[in-house]
Amino acid sequence: MDQSYFEQEQETGFTSMQAFKGLLPLLRPHRWRLLRNLLLLAAATALSIMGPVLLKRAIDVNIKGKDTNGLLTTVVIYAALQLIFLVASYWQRIHLEILGQDVIMKLKQRCFDHIIGLSVSFFDRNPVGRLLSRVESDGESLRMLFTSTVVMLVGDVILIVGMLSVMFYVNWRLTLVVLAFAPFIIVLMYFYQRFTNPRFLEIRKRMADIIATITEYLQGMSIVQIFNRQKLAQERLNEANRKKYEMDVATSIANTTFFNFVFFFERLTIAAVILFGAQYVAGSTATTGMLVMFITYIQRFFEPIHRASEQLYVVQRAISGARRIFALLSNREMISESTQPVKWHSFEKSIVFDNVGLSYVGDGNFAIRDVSFEIRKGQKVALVGVTGGGKSTLINLLLRFYDPTEGRVLVDGIDTRDIATEDLRSKFGLVLQDIFLFPGNVKDNITLEHEGVSEEALRSTARLVAADRFIEKMPKKYETVVSERGGNLSRGERQLLSFARAMVFNPQVLLLDEATSSVDPHTEKRIQVALKRLLTGRTSLIIAHRLSTILDADLILVIREGRIIERGTHSELLAQQGYFEKLFRLQFQEHGKAKVHDVA
Repeated sequence: MDQSYFEQEQETGFTSMQAFKGLLPLLRPHRWRLLRNLLLLAAATALSIMGPVLLKRAIDVNIKGKDTNGLLTTVVIYAALQLIFLVASYWQRIHLEILGQDVIMKLKQRCFDHIIGLSVSFFDRNPVGRLLSRVESDGESLRMLFTSTVVMLVGDVILIVGMLSVMFYVNWRLTLVVLAFAPFIIVLMYFYQRFTNPRFLEIRKRMADIIATITEYLQGMSIVQIFNRQKLAQERLNEANRKKYEMDVATSIANTTFFNFVFFFERLTIAAVILFGAQYVAGSTATTGMLVMFITYIQRFFEPIHRASEQLYVVQRAISGARRIFALLSNREMISESTQPVKWHSFEKSIVFDNVGLSYVGDGNFAIRDVSFEIRKGQKVALVGVTGGGKSTLINLLLRFYDPTEGRVLVDGIDTRDIATEDLRSKFGLVLQDIFLFPGNVKDNITLEHEGVSEEALRSTARLVAADRFIEKMPKKYETVVSERGGNLSRGERQLLSFARAMVFNPQVLLLDEATSSVDPHTEKRIQVALKRLLTGRTSLIIAHRLSTILDADLILVIREGRIIERGTHSELLAQQGYFEKLFRLQFQEHGKAKVHDVA
């Protein structure tokens, strides 16, 4: 397994501004609620700014004038303002949390809705873990941005502007002393952001790599353990962890350095205010209360900057997540639907592959090429050949998991690209060699929770494919819960359920990709008997490695290196004494069968 598979994440191509613009439509339905919260936030921040002003009054007026009643009044007003501030902050925070949760819930749903519409080629290149990270981890980063960081940043801006306004009004000279240090802080924040921004994006990528690595190895844990590859899995995860660790250390050092410089400038600013303020107090151009108010404001002025190292991290992480999410949402690797699709009511005549070729990545390396054949209604057509020859590719093209690079695929004379994919696929039943079972019970895995399938149809289909025998022995029969990936069923039982799933919808065309390869010979024989009844008059396309299962096919296509090299019935191909005859003889000799002419 190539580790580069997990690491080959391309640059998103999305700027931070584009990501921000992408978020605006999500917020638009909540604009009035957001505005109310921001107004509430502004009011709460304004109340908090009044604290040092009341402190100045207590020192310069009440204490200096020995006005005990006045001091008590000032204290009561201060306490009341703090109480109102706490209540306003509480309600504002609760409502913003609800808003953020709603926005992110819809964004995650939008991501999932988009992902399930992407083409199979997209999933060929993107590990499950990476997509999981995109929907869940990056989504949570954005939630934190909406529910906490935005509040703090907006509140901090209002706080700084409000404090500076009061400071200018009270004493503009001391305010200029404070602002003299602002350029240093701005330059410091610029370089901090410039250093950490690309590293935050890289950290998100490395996190996705870790999740992808863990997910893929856990899914294949039985293979890892059987072949004693635990050490390799550990090394791969350690390598992914190490790369993220390096980025984390770099950003942590930057955070600490930034924090210490900010702390240094805070103390320097307080020292300068005390130095100049003392002279103003001595010259009667300032008061002691004013000086205390300024020092209090400076401490509060630097609180947002102290938080910047943490909040900028959250912001950058959220922006990185947003860039990746909107890059995903902008991905258009999906089967394009016709703007005026042709309605295909039912299969009436034939399926035609007309000089079809397919290059998966468009690099000129064709998986199949110059493939032409016809399947008439009611025919049983088989595809045979060695693994990797292109047999499954033909089924992928027929179902429009991919569109042909060359040529056309026609059903009843209609190009499949002119038919809506949902309409097209509804006419086919597919049984794959690789079986996937969903969380749920046996019934749900057969019907896929389709309400149109009756109980009688469910049970008769199970009987038809010989799945009823093991289902009836289960504790809750059709209500028995299937464990993750069908772990509580044998491979043969899983394949029988997959077979029942395809047949329960009574497809007009049946596609079997080595559908009986994982069942025992006795069960396979029963399925073949059932199939013979079922396929009478029904069109079918069968990929077969066991040549004994396609002896009665109306047409056998022999595929080698992406091209059809032989075609005909079983007896015709044997008579040609070509590639098929060699495959047939070799297979039956390996299984201890009789000679070719005895079997034929």
